[in-house]
Amino acid sequence: MKLIIVKIRESCLTGLILFIWLVSSVFVVNSAIAQQVNRGEYIFRASGGCSCHTVPNSNNQFMAGGRALKTPFGAIYSTNITPDKKTGIGSWTETDFINAMTKGIRNDGAHLFPIFPYTSFTKIKTNDLKDLYAYLKTIKPVPMENKGDELFFLFKWRFGLIFWKLLNFEEGRFEEDSSNSELWNRGAYLSKALAHCSECHTPRDISGGLKNKLLYSGFVNGPEGETAPNITQDPQTGIGDWEKEALIWFLLTGQKPDGDYTGGIMFEVINEGYQYMDAKDLDAITEYIFSLKPIQNEVKKE
Repeated sequence: MKLIIVKIRESCLTGLILFIWLVSSVFVVNSAIAQQVNRGEYIFRASGGCSCHTVPNSNNQFMAGGRALKTPFGAIYSTNITPDKKTGIGSWTETDFINAMTKGIRNDGAHLFPIFPYTSFTKIKTNDLKDLYAYLKTIKPVPMENKGDELFFLFKWRFGLIFWKLLNFEEGRFEEDSSNSELWNRGAYLSKALAHCSECHTPRDISGGLKNKLLYSGFVNGPEGETAPNITQDPQTGIGDWEKEALIWFLLTGQKPDGDYTGGIMFEVINEGYQYMDAKDLDAITEYIFSLKPIQNEVKKE
């Protein structure tokens, strides 16, 4: 009888230990997932909050696409990147998502138009992309069909993007520059990859590719037809007369040194993205931007 009681006690103890282990494992897994989602949300904010994927002042349509993005080749509508399985990216695998971000290729194999800045996103670290994917899977699914693009006839065919990529696209992750500081490299990564600053602030050639010799020197026909200013260190046409603290304050609030506030797309990326970034990362971006060589390029609408 005593032996039976001992066996029962041993079984109960084993069961209790197994139960505690299972509960602890679930807690650890859930904690790891929550941490990944939080990291992904930060990546989302550092990219400017992906504001192009939400129609301004739309109700309950966060990241559901449908925003008209004007280009010299016609209008392209942003896509639904909510986890809706039929109209969004809910059926995309993590690999599908990474391929779109770094190769400019949809889950069906079609090439993406480069108004989606995969030319910069290709530099994002794989772990950061995985975290971003995890975050996007948690936002509210919105069943919103994607709109057809309104491009001029010759530019509608996606197969032509194969040749565009040969001219203008180089796939590859960000590589640190050992000759610069850790802070500078962090700022370069944030600016070049996540915030994709050059995509708006650089003039483009006749093909729509970036003029790399004029990086960050401003573009008169920026996103949605807005003027994107020169952010190099040129004192006359750029921000060479700004203090570092002024740029950090601008990225937090949108207020310029003269007291005026930015508007348009830049206001959106600050409001939805940069204002949520850590002070150290804003300092890193400033460190990198202030290292840019001055390029004289006055950006004005005629």
